[in-house]
Amino acid sequence: MNILDDIKQQYRFGGMNQKLIFWNIGLFLISLVVFYQFSIGRFHYPSWLALSSNAGTSFVYPWTFITYSFLHGGLLHLVFNLIVLNFAGRLFQTFFSEKQLFGVYILGAVFSGLVYVLAYMFLPLGNAILVGASASVMAILFATVTYAPLMTVRLLLVGYVKLWHIAAVILVLDILQIGVSNTGGHISHLAGALFGFIFVSLLKQGTDLTKIISKITEFFKGIFSKKSKKKYTPFQKVHVNKKTPSEATPRFQKDRNQQQIDEILDKISRSGYDSLTKEEKDFLFSQK
Repeated sequence: MNILDDIKQQYRFGGMNQKLIFWNIGLFLISLVVFYQFSIGRFHYPSWLALSSNAGTSFVYPWTFITYSFLHGGLLHLVFNLIVLNFAGRLFQTFFSEKQLFGVYILGAVFSGLVYVLAYMFLPLGNAILVGASASVMAILFATVTYAPLMTVRLLLVGYVKLWHIAAVILVLDILQIGVSNTGGHISHLAGALFGFIFVSLLKQGTDLTKIISKITEFFKGIFSKKSKKKYTPFQKVHVNKKTPSEATPRFQKDRNQQQIDEILDKISRSGYDSLTKEEKDFLFSQK
């Protein structure tokens, strides 16, 4: 199995956290070709993709309250956000589902975008644009922190620390830098953290905000699945080939294959796709 096949398998079986990482990387590569201006050495995103601080512009393009969270201003910006997303997403899925992970990512982006635009309406900050997954990542991280603040995690070169210690350091750094540089970005970070707290607080009271995203996603899936269905004539002549027992596929073999697939998927959910052996990866690839 070559590298491309391995990437396909990671995307297919890696879960929502892995898919979010792949989407961000994919859109960054596309943006590098379409929106990067080599003459000035930076990206130039149009107002219909990046989130504008101007309320008139941002509400003309309401989808930018989501699209901005999949765009990045540079390679280091992307890498840092994805490292934190990988860390926060894995912790989040210890307690919550993949659908909730996706919902918090999207709703965290929308909430943070609204706070960002409102802040620029009432504060003398001028005009700016917002890109980056950091607000969504903050929502995921702080949702986990709110739910399990005393959870112990191990950091490279640091050792074992409580989850709320990490969150506190990040929060303080954002507050200290809010008036120094990238004011809009730090405002969106704090808004993302606030949304994570709100999500878990409401969830404990029985209200799951991410069900909104699940219903919208299912609605669009239903529309596209209806369009993709082929129309068949009501009467068709079907010729059935009779097979001898030796020619038919043994049910026992099917059951064994399914059992092996289930065991591998369980292993992926516990330890990630990279924990699979080469034989297990090859077996999954042969089942597609």
